Amino acid sequence: MPEEAGLLELSKSVALRAGRCLLDSALDLRSYAHSNAHPREIKALADTVLEREILDGLGATGLPILSEEAGWVGEARDARLTFIVDPLDGTFNFVKGLGPCAVSIALWERESPVFGVIYSLRDRQLYWGGARHGAFRDGERIAVSTTGSLASASLCTGFPARLDLNSERVRDKFWRTVGAFSKVRMMGSAAMSLVNVATGAADAYCEQQIMLWDVAAGLAIVEGAGGATRFVSATKEDAMDVSATNGNLSWVN
Repeated sequence: MPEEAGLLELSKSVALRAGRCLLDSALDLRSYAHSNAHPREIKALADTVLEREILDGLGATGLPILSEEAGWVGEARDARLTFIVDPLDGTFNFVKGLGPCAVSIALWERESPVFGVIYSLRDRQLYWGGARHGAFRDGERIAVSTTGSLASASLCTGFPARLDLNSERVRDKFWRTVGAFSKVRMMGSAAMSLVNVATGAADAYCEQQIMLWDVAAGLAIVEGAGGATRFVSATKEDAMDVSATNGNLSWVN
């Protein structure tokens, strides 16, 4: 539909502009502090700067926006279409120079992803896609892997800042899950972990108690690349368990 295509193009341009402004900034935006509410979570100056740029770019659409830092922007939380934004996914990686990080913008219709846009800050590549759009990296089509056996499959996962590591259920589920795979990697960025599934570099992804803004764009891109996703959430503000695969693996997280 024209409206959807226009929103996708806008999201791509906003993500590119925000990411490049951050990378090319003459200011040091790596200063950070630990969150009072979630001590294992950090907030950097870069998060705030990126969010301001993104909200300014998307605001003209009039659609409500759920963003990690600002929360809800706009009043229509029950609107058909909602932007879901993580201004900087992988903040710790960014401030420490440790690994991948990305700008993440998604459009959801009710409880389902329409499209996602992810700008990788490490290699300056733009990924986008959705079930109705296919999936692309800088204009080149991408697709999930064809691996069909867990014994030879790779998994991207992690420990979100809000994950209750004291829970025996959480620990048991984690070890039961990762033990089925040949290789396990922790990237420190849910968005880029899902990109790895979409490009076929990894075969599956899962995390427990992760926030929707961390995965909203990546889930859409995996679907566009031919993969399968699974997530359950009561509301968009709740932490939830999420998984994504190439669609060939007989595994349910």
